Amino acid sequence: MRAFRKKYLAGREGEPLLILDLGSLDVNGSYRGYFGESCWNYRGIDLSAGPNVDIVLDDPYHWREVESGSADVVISGQAFEHIEFFWLTMLEIARALKPGGICCLIAPSGGPEHRYPVDCWRFYPDGFAALARFASLEVLEVYSQNGTTGYSDGSDMWQDTVLVCRKW
Repeated sequence: MRAFRKKYLAGREGEPLLILDLGSLDVNGSYRGYFGESCWNYRGIDLSAGPNVDIVLDDPYHWREVESGSADVVISGQAFEHIEFFWLTMLEIARALKPGGICCLIAPSGGPEHRYPVDCWRFYPDGFAALARFASLEVLEVYSQNGTTGYSDGSDMWQDTVLVCRKW
């Protein structure tokens, strides 16, 4: 997510951006620190209240709490594998984005089962690209981690796949 912020939001620090983080409950950390510019409005979204959650969704497939065309950026890291009907959630992301708004999703392509409360999916670049097209979003970049990063936290086992896309 740090690489996404650097590549796609550099130079926009002075713009008032609404950044929605889907699956934001702080279980093992948060992305909030990456999006802390003074005129940015970072809002954590999840299904239950807790640390780093600003908006609690009643329904993961119909975000009544989020206005259509309101978000400049939607991010989600390590959540999509836990969403049973992720394609419906992707339609909500597309609905929430402003025209020209961008989205960054990160989800594993490997690793062991980790139920929280369910663990349903793994994602590959072709699947994430198809998901973006399904929601009528333009794919800007999609890739999976190859090899090791050198991080000592064990995250290499997930071989994360990253999708960056834009609303037309």
